[in-house]
Amino acid sequence: MARTIPMIITNKNILIKSKDSDEFIPFDMPGIERVMNIPFYHQFAERLAESQVAFKNFVREVYGKKLTKNIFAIIIPDDTSALESIFINEFFVNSGACKAVAQMTMGQALSKNDQKYISISKSSRNIALQYINNNEVRARMFYDLNDYSTDTILRDAKRLHIDVEYEEEIPVFINNFNMDMDDFLEFGTVITPKMFMEKIAVIDVEKL
Repeated sequence: MARTIPMIITNKNILIKSKDSDEFIPFDMPGIERVMNIPFYHQFAERLAESQVAFKNFVREVYGKKLTKNIFAIIIPDDTSALESIFINEFFVNSGACKAVAQMTMGQALSKNDQKYISISKSSRNIALQYINNNEVRARMFYDLNDYSTDTILRDAKRLHIDVEYEEEIPVFINNFNMDMDDFLEFGTVITPKMFMEKIAVIDVEKL
């Protein structure tokens, strides 16, 4: 039987859920240095075979040898582009560490109880504002991490989508996974790293 393994692509590494607990174990590719405004995994492309072998060995250590039973449920940064998403899928499938992958943004994982909500988060390069409806991203806006106005983002959050403009109460969730959302903490429900990992420890792949 296939097993679903939750995984988070953070701003600096990959976290994979432990086999025996709800803890997450980091995978750091040796020799990868952080470059401003560029996701770390871009450097995997320069050392593709080496990176895939290292990751496959890492998964084998955590989950054992039966890698073809794995389905990775990958939580990606909210500003991941379509091309980056394709690369992420190809990287993991072609690494031999799994038989299939599914993706969702971090914003989509912030609430399991609300059908509609706004998410605000930071990646390694942007502030991401998203409107989530029935597990789908219906609207999004990005703001340069080094040049943004909190007031502008909060104003845009109120008119991000026609649903938001005409409905009285749509909750706002602040993704504080990276502990870097001090400017926004008072404007919504704050999701801490512990809360986030608890939410994705069990993921329904059909919703991805």
